Amino acid sequence: MKAILMTAVGGPEVLSLQEIAEPQITSPTEIKVKLHAAGVNPIDTKVRRRGVFFPNPLPAVLGCDGAGEVVAVGSAVDRFKPGDKVWFCHGGLGREQGNYAEYTVLDQRWAAPMPVALSYAEAAAAPLVLITAWGALFDRGGLEAGQTVLVHAGAGGVGHVAIQLAKLKGARVITTISSAQKAEFAKALGADHTVDYKTEGGFAEAVNRLTDGKGCDLVFDTVGPSVFEESIPATAHFGRLVTILEPGALNWGEARIRNLLIGFELMLTPMLRDLHTARDKQIAMLNQCAEWVDQGRLKIHLSHRMALEDAAQAHELIEAGHTQGKIVLTM
Repeated sequence: MKAILMTAVGGPEVLSLQEIAEPQITSPTEIKVKLHAAGVNPIDTKVRRRGVFFPNPLPAVLGCDGAGEVVAVGSAVDRFKPGDKVWFCHGGLGREQGNYAEYTVLDQRWAAPMPVALSYAEAAAAPLVLITAWGALFDRGGLEAGQTVLVHAGAGGVGHVAIQLAKLKGARVITTISSAQKAEFAKALGADHTVDYKTEGGFAEAVNRLTDGKGCDLVFDTVGPSVFEESIPATAHFGRLVTILEPGALNWGEARIRNLLIGFELMLTPMLRDLHTARDKQIAMLNQCAEWVDQGRLKIHLSHRMALEDAAQAHELIEAGHTQGKIVLTM
């Protein structure tokens, strides 16, 4: 089969289209999937630049997100049959094969039925960002109806689904954006207010104006240290501040005075640490999101659909930043 191999640690040029052996079912509970699309996420570029998470030697196939058709099943598989459409977040970190390929094999436990309303490309773009946003907003952030949440980078991959999940919960949503076009996009997703951090010279003051000086009950940082630090005075006293990145070295004094609850969301932890019960919960999240998608209440936006052989270009795009929605590779 054709696959994109990461042949060394480095820039996008280390990604190479090659022919490798098709994976085969080796366990009674495994399914073989003909991949139709693979999501491209920032974690893919970080693994390419820094190295895989496991001691396995290179080359490796990257790509945590995939969607495709089941083409074969193990003798004990009872959840799927050939012809079923599935989506999942599995592999791509240096141990199990990732999804920049034409086929993959995984345990049936880690796949979920694909939403009927989505194309393969849309489905492949979704699992990692949906689980990330869910974990940050609901599990770490404890978001409730009627509360106010600040979602950073609301036009991005995680941000654009976080806005929608927060609105489904009944929250008021403020989001940061960097252009009028992205503001329009975020409002179409349900954002109540947008703050252009470029034209407003920062966001904390604007957020406090919008909240009568109280700040937000929950702030969800998807950007990094400088945004995390400025988020502290934008978070309400006794509020929650959740990040998907390392906040870096900063002065924690104001966070302490505000009695903030600080949380981290890394949806890859259950896969990295083999926390199977936690992964089961992630599948339940995907099943609920599939229901909302099929009801027309949750949408996945694609900024680019690219061919498998264009993986290096896809990495260049995502590392340049400011994409609107998600990038996917199609087979």
